[in-house]
Amino acid sequence: MTDDQTTRSPEPTPLRCLIGAVISAGIAVAAYSLTAAIAQSFANKPIHSDNFTVVNISAAVRTLVVGIMALGTGIFGIVAIGLVALAIQLSIQKLTKKEEL
Repeated sequence: MTDDQTTRSPEPTPLRCLIGAVISAGIAVAAYSLTAAIAQSFANKPIHSDNFTVVNISAAVRTLVVGIMALGTGIFGIVAIGLVALAIQLSIQKLTKKEEL
């Protein structure tokens, strides 16, 4: 095998794109459920402290945790949408290429 054969990635196909989209969408749904559960847990357990600094730091940490989970959810959702769009684009290109021949 030459270096070109070992470093080349396989060609994207609509089926591969759709499989990747299903996986990414599944992760997005799971991350959304986890984000909602974390937010609900934080809402049900308010911070009880007389120290203003403790309240501010704990609110910041809670916001950070929910925000990072929401960001991950959004990223996986956008990736799923992009992969579906790529599958559509590849399918259209494949159909138009056959008609030209």
